[in-house]
Amino acid sequence: MTESNATALGTVPEWDLSDLYSGPDSADLKSDLDGAAKAAADFAKAYEGNVAKLDGAGLAKAIQEFETIQDTIGRVASFAQLTHAGNMNDPAISQFYQNTVERVNDISVLFLFFSLEINRMSDDDISDRLKDAGVSKYGPWIRDIRVYRNHELSNDLEKLLHEKHVTGAASWSRLFDETMSSLTFPVEGSDLSAEQALHRLSDQDRSVRRAAAESLSAVFEENNRLFALVTNTLAKDKEIEDRWRNYDHPASSRHLSNFVEPEVVAALKQSVQDAYPNLSHRYYKMKASWMGLDRLEYWDRNAPLPEDADRLRPWDEARDTVLDAYAKFAPDLADLGRKFFDNDWIDAAMRSGKSPGAFAHPTVPSAHPYLLLNYQGKKRDVMTLAHELGHGVHQLLAAPNGALMADTPLTLAETASVFGEQLTFRALLDGESDPAIRRVMLAGKVEDMLNTVVRQVAFYDFELRVHEERRSGELTPDRIGEIWLAVQSESLGPAFSFADEYRNWWCYIPHFIHSPFYVYAYAFGDCLVNSLYSVYLDTDTGFQDKYFDMLRAGGTKHHRELLAPFGLDASEPAFWSRGLTVISSFIDDLEEMAK
Repeated sequence: MTESNATALGTVPEWDLSDLYSGPDSADLKSDLDGAAKAAADFAKAYEGNVAKLDGAGLAKAIQEFETIQDTIGRVASFAQLTHAGNMNDPAISQFYQNTVERVNDISVLFLFFSLEINRMSDDDISDRLKDAGVSKYGPWIRDIRVYRNHELSNDLEKLLHEKHVTGAASWSRLFDETMSSLTFPVEGSDLSAEQALHRLSDQDRSVRRAAAESLSAVFEENNRLFALVTNTLAKDKEIEDRWRNYDHPASSRHLSNFVEPEVVAALKQSVQDAYPNLSHRYYKMKASWMGLDRLEYWDRNAPLPEDADRLRPWDEARDTVLDAYAKFAPDLADLGRKFFDNDWIDAAMRSGKSPGAFAHPTVPSAHPYLLLNYQGKKRDVMTLAHELGHGVHQLLAAPNGALMADTPLTLAETASVFGEQLTFRALLDGESDPAIRRVMLAGKVEDMLNTVVRQVAFYDFELRVHEERRSGELTPDRIGEIWLAVQSESLGPAFSFADEYRNWWCYIPHFIHSPFYVYAYAFGDCLVNSLYSVYLDTDTGFQDKYFDMLRAGGTKHHRELLAPFGLDASEPAFWSRGLTVISSFIDDLEEMAK
């Protein structure tokens, strides 16, 4: 970002992590780690081998102690993760992060036995303990850990896998993060970060987009062997553990952790893939004609329309835009969102070494969430703010469920974020009367929805193909690139001409590394929100109360229970059709505008 652009954005916030700890050398942090280690050791001494013998009151007391320890080590781990995300290039910070992860892992292995012993209790014994009010409070947590009963190993094997995680998958993930954050991309005389180079793909000037894309491609090509090694190693590591745990499909463990039936995900995937011609293929054919091109290049996908004069939006304007949209839906939603701005819970400034992309970190219920963005003043950055703030508000509302039940399954974790985007977009569109600007805004929204639904399902398809093929042997960088080009061609359609240099663009997607098969949650969430929003438009009163109840539920309820008050059921094929129809209707509107 140029100095003039940075000035135009105004004061962009950086977070204050002191609500967690004052710094890596904090005495409170050391005290919490030492205290958690002692508490975990005492917990193991008191309960290991004895969980099945506890009566209801005894089990309730044990779960409460377990939750307290989880909250403490979760606070420490969150601080280390956020500090590292703020500057991945500092060796001292990286060392602090790794040492903390290892210490937390050493502590958590001490009470690994607890859920294993609960799962070895019979259904009748669990039902008996649940008669106690203290245990009943944790009923949803017990329900959710017991779905893993058929996939757990002996105590010793579970401890071994747990201890080796920090030198296995976690270390490969760290290698990916630190390598990606250290790469520079030379573009027109400037050395850019990946985030800055990717940002230029939405520049109005086609030559700027092309220069950025060619630099990204060249650097990805130079590093593709390393990224292929990371991908192959993690895929093989997952295959080994899946085999030991009796998971019959690469995505089975993800479905189980999301508490969603495989057939529901399969229905989503098939519905979206069947809709490719009517959605992405149709839209990008129009976009090519609007841009006066026979075919789009891969670096034209996120290009603004020719008449789109996307100005820089100062940070304060982005904040007000999002909060006003939230307030129009429900003042309480805006009040919760405002806490993030008033209390330095957001890190949005661009700087060297900072984690690319954006995320909302819930930390622990005894603290509060933090948001990370890389704000550069474009419309998409405003929508990213709306998205991550939705996550943050959701995490605040779910926090009272406690450390064991606040986390929402991924299938519903994207609900508040995508709904926040929808509110912000609709507010902006309703406030605009110029037909040309409305067309630009509508096209931008369609592209965002295609990125969320079509692109993420294509990502999911890519992961499935890579993981399934990896079971037969290591994949070369070229082979991974072939799979990438195939799914991109299928999903985006004949309007695109994909240069061979695009074959390495799989390597920068962090979800493939950190959270295999996470990506379908975005498509799930977008289609869910489209259906939810249509219910909202058709409801005179009461929707907001139901919506807040859904967010407050955290991990205590699954998708069937949460959607039932709205008359929705994700297991019904019509559910996905309803969500996809919203996107196709927007494309219909654009076709009418083009006549």
